[in-house]
Amino acid sequence: MLTPYIKKILQSRVYDVAEKTRLDYAKNLSNRLHNHIWIKREDMQPVFSFKIRGAYNKIANLPADLLAKGVIAVSAGNHAQGVALSATRLKIPAVIVMPTTTPEIKVRSVRNYGVEVVLHGTTFDEAYQHTQQLMQERALTFIPPYDDLDVIAGQGTIGMEILQQHSEPISAIFVPIGGGGLIAGIAAYVKYCRPEIKMIGVEPEESACMYQALRAGERVTLAQVGLFADGVAVKQAGRLPFELARHYVDDILLVSTDEICAAIKDIFEDTRTVTEPAGALALAGLKRYVQENNCKSQHLVTIASGANMNFDRLGYVTERTEIGEKREVLLAVTIPERRGSFREFCHTIGLRAITEFNYRYADAHDAHVFVGLRLTQGQSEKQQLLAQLAQQGYAVVDMTDNEMAKLHIRHLVGGHGQGVTDERLYRFEFPERPGALLHFLTTMGHRWNISLFHYRNHGAAEGRVLVGIQVAEAELTEFNAFLQKLAYPSWAEVNNPAYHLFLQ
Repeated sequence: MLTPYIKKILQSRVYDVAEKTRLDYAKNLSNRLHNHIWIKREDMQPVFSFKIRGAYNKIANLPADLLAKGVIAVSAGNHAQGVALSATRLKIPAVIVMPTTTPEIKVRSVRNYGVEVVLHGTTFDEAYQHTQQLMQERALTFIPPYDDLDVIAGQGTIGMEILQQHSEPISAIFVPIGGGGLIAGIAAYVKYCRPEIKMIGVEPEESACMYQALRAGERVTLAQVGLFADGVAVKQAGRLPFELARHYVDDILLVSTDEICAAIKDIFEDTRTVTEPAGALALAGLKRYVQENNCKSQHLVTIASGANMNFDRLGYVTERTEIGEKREVLLAVTIPERRGSFREFCHTIGLRAITEFNYRYADAHDAHVFVGLRLTQGQSEKQQLLAQLAQQGYAVVDMTDNEMAKLHIRHLVGGHGQGVTDERLYRFEFPERPGALLHFLTTMGHRWNISLFHYRNHGAAEGRVLVGIQVAEAELTEFNAFLQKLAYPSWAEVNNPAYHLFLQ
């Protein structure tokens, strides 16, 4: 099964355009994790991503008659730049189709290569359908992002380089997974040459298409995917990558957004490079692996797969890093509504640094406080703190892993809705484009009243929105039909403790 891939990897033409990237020793991480951590620096490619390898290898292996007609791809990210640069170097026509919601910085970076950019549709699926239409009309060759032998072989050259660059025994290689082309290529070469090395894939908890496929024994299509790590936000793993993963991937780890943010900081501290979320995904998995297996003195390799970070996302990353590093805890604490209660509470938490403190008067009996505290000893200190607060008689709810609390409540604490009846609370992901809110309101019509609205931009392709809507019990069927018609990803949050404590 591996022979065709090994032959293709050895014959790959990626070095016509791609760099043989460094394998850097991460001194700070190694000291902290008590293992030897190595970072494969694919962020140093000409397009700041590994995608140039597979895209160029696919295009360079096309017959001359197909090359002359040109190529086409659909992508809002790194694959688009890889195809664009490859076409420019080979001096052939190229069309890149991108959704209209693609950030301007990415559109501009692709146009700078001199290729034709077509903006169409508001979703990837709409852009993909238009790509198929243009491909037929113009007789262009489609360049897939991951589900192709030549693309997988191009990515597999990373595995070949790692084995050439590292002389010590490697215990495991950690690879980010989107559609699966990267881990398929690396695993094919590494398992052929060094089958004792563990191949471990890493996916975000909210975009785990390969993890779910391996569990089910067949490819599955996720209903929706999280878009924070947009470089790996794929609903279905590729056919060829899935088959290779079934045989040659030892494990897949799932990590949270907070863990990815912490890994971005880790890479920065060792390399002074800011990776994109997908670029730090594999390191987040490596850290979890070390924690869960308590391994020491092993040689572990992680792929820094890309550094095409939108600058305006850095604030969000910074905000979530402390939680991802287990150095911050978010708590909802009920304290007596009387003079001196704040002072007593602060005395209980001691000299710990307060990262935030939100409060508003609710009634004459209890006060609900949303407080962030910095930890210096990780989870053991957190458990000690919770026990200490409980011993002093405080009602405490841990909000550290509560997504609604982190996205909205910490920026929204302002008191309970007085006299608001039949309120239904939902968290939405709106496409980050003009008219998204208007579409929401138009679809909803005049049927229900909005009682709460909070929106935050995170520099991503989607906006995170918290909405309270007054819907009577008898109207729930009609309301659910509205949600289906709207087709925005949504989560009911009416039972979330953060809502009951601070907003309801």
